[in-house]
Amino acid sequence: MRILAVDPGEKHIGIALSDPTGTIANPLTVLKHIARPVDAAAIADLARQHEARRIVVGQALDDDGQPTPQSRRAVRLAEAIRQQSELPVDLWDESGSTQAARAARLQMGVVRSKRRGHLDDLAATYILQTYLDANQTRNP
Repeated sequence: MRILAVDPGEKHIGIALSDPTGTIANPLTVLKHIARPVDAAAIADLARQHEARRIVVGQALDDDGQPTPQSRRAVRLAEAIRQQSELPVDLWDESGSTQAARAARLQMGVVRSKRRGHLDDLAATYILQTYLDANQTRNP
């Protein structure tokens, strides 16, 4: 079962997609943020194109597990996606996704001059992989 993950940002939206078995996350694309309804429609369309069966939206929580201003935006985006798609939409804690994406670039050996720019697709991949790993035992 393919799952699409979303890393919502203020300027860019990272998108990742699992393999058909729902085991491995891969970066898919980065969308430019336009407006919530437009973004939601584009995300729903990507899910349809790639035959995803679920959408996971990254939600930043603070150290106490409480919502942040960014997480409230993620909740509103998830609601907009639900209006554009019949697929289940889950919110998933994205804490540490940007730091993990930076570390992944270092591990991949990306030279310093090419490490600039957005990390949104890699952050979405991290969000999706943690979601897949956490749900692996529930959905063998």
